[in-house]
Amino acid sequence: MRQLTALDAQFLNVETATTAAHVAGLAILDSANGSLDRDALAELLLDRIHLSPALSLRLARVPLGLDHPYWAPDPDFDIGNHLFELALPEPGNDWQLADAVAEIHARRLDRAHPLWEMHLITGLPDGRVAIYTKVHHAAIDGISGAETLATLLDLTPDGHLTRRKLPTTVQPVNANGNHAPSAALAAAGQRDRASSNGHAKANGHVNGRPSKHPAKHNAGTIDGRPAGQCGSVPDGDPLLPVNGHGEKAPGLIDMLAGAAVRTATHPARAVRSVVRAAGDLDAIPLAATMPGAKLIAKAVRAVVRDRPNRPELPSLAAPRTPFNGPISARRHLSFGSLSLKDVKKVAKSNGMSVNDVVMTLCTSALRSWLRERDALPEAPLIVAVPVAVRTAGAKDLVGNQISAMVAPMPTNVPDPRERLQAVGATMGQAKRRFALAPATWLSELCSMLPAPVTSLATPAIFRLAGMAFPPINLIISNVPGPQFPLYLCGGRVLSYYPLSVLTDMSGGLNITCFSYDGMLDFGIVACPERVDDVWGLLRHLRTALDELSDERVGDEFRDGVGVDLVAR
Repeated sequence: MRQLTALDAQFLNVETATTAAHVAGLAILDSANGSLDRDALAELLLDRIHLSPALSLRLARVPLGLDHPYWAPDPDFDIGNHLFELALPEPGNDWQLADAVAEIHARRLDRAHPLWEMHLITGLPDGRVAIYTKVHHAAIDGISGAETLATLLDLTPDGHLTRRKLPTTVQPVNANGNHAPSAALAAAGQRDRASSNGHAKANGHVNGRPSKHPAKHNAGTIDGRPAGQCGSVPDGDPLLPVNGHGEKAPGLIDMLAGAAVRTATHPARAVRSVVRAAGDLDAIPLAATMPGAKLIAKAVRAVVRDRPNRPELPSLAAPRTPFNGPISARRHLSFGSLSLKDVKKVAKSNGMSVNDVVMTLCTSALRSWLRERDALPEAPLIVAVPVAVRTAGAKDLVGNQISAMVAPMPTNVPDPRERLQAVGATMGQAKRRFALAPATWLSELCSMLPAPVTSLATPAIFRLAGMAFPPINLIISNVPGPQFPLYLCGGRVLSYYPLSVLTDMSGGLNITCFSYDGMLDFGIVACPERVDDVWGLLRHLRTALDELSDERVGDEFRDGVGVDLVAR
């Protein structure tokens, strides 16, 4: 059994009536002449679920919340608890799709089951379908989320047919409680990793129609067993994670004993976390604005001999904006694509990275959106950029291996070219600091208080911070993806729009970008009480790229996928 880290548990603690802490993605696909349906998805999921631990493990809570929960196999795993279907009314346009997905995205996941859902959405024009998938942030980060997605994707339209001939979900367990997938299956899983990132069904019905997959999936045999045994894990044959080690649900005595040990040793760990966080005091949002923060951080690093001469960071004081403050339970979202070729062209001509250009586009779009509302602050916005620190040895672990860079966005610079150079300078400074000494303050802050205190205090702390002194203005993520087409159940993935988390502390706006098959796919999530026009930000992204291009470029949407960023 594996226990959640303090950082993993924090994503559970942050959930309230207005906050859902899952990461998600909206894929637009060709339906492969109608062959991509719920039956095909159910079969594929059951075939490959063992390749991703996050899809097969559920939470095992410690009594009275005395310690962080554990991950344990779900003995009653049922695909019907995770796979749903809905149909859009005509004409099935992007705005209808966004509204339907926003409603699902606002709902929290059921903690009684493995923390993920997949929704097949039909009714789109031109023979397309959409698949919205969400997984709790306690189980995955951006990189592991991309790897989880990769386990379901193929390099060719018929790849899913080949893979179904291989050993599938349930595999025999040896005397040591371990199993070893076949060499072909392991190779296929590694190949997929290398290539990467609502309406509930009740009583066997989907949207009022009888489901082809009742509660216990049954579709012939797999590996000589009834396929229903893959839909609900049979007794004595547990669903095992990809690392090949048997996972047993923790017992009550084990959990209480572990809680007692961790409680007794917590003061020592807390002191260590405080010292480590103090060394990064000048890089922690809000704390960095305190008088003497830089001197304290430098002094602590000198005492512990932890690279005292780190590059200094600029001011990280977040100004007030309309999208900062407590959020509601509602969500609005928008999505669209920009040409990666055009972005690379801008990056090359200015001697900058693609990520710097993406950050500049976001900076320019936010500046324009705020100016339209006469709400542009004189000081630059402060952005948090998640950074993956997952090592090769930790690629199969459930949970988060992330940190964050915090940097100013020069929204106060009026000239587009000067703004681009300013973004390059500020992001370069943050990158040099992170490369010299990767920040661990995010994990350390989560580890300072005992688990019972943290679970109770987190919602109040986040709410208070959002009301009184927001540490950042928003979070922006850029996740790299494959630059070639991928297929799901024979249907080509046309676009993949990532969607992330809103909290009271981080504000009512989140921008996430995923590069795939020659395009940059943007997903924007907003609280409608904080952001009144989420589609307007996409139009400003298009305009920002035009401003930086040597010549104006037209809308280059792949196969008509994505909203028109020029006009709604």
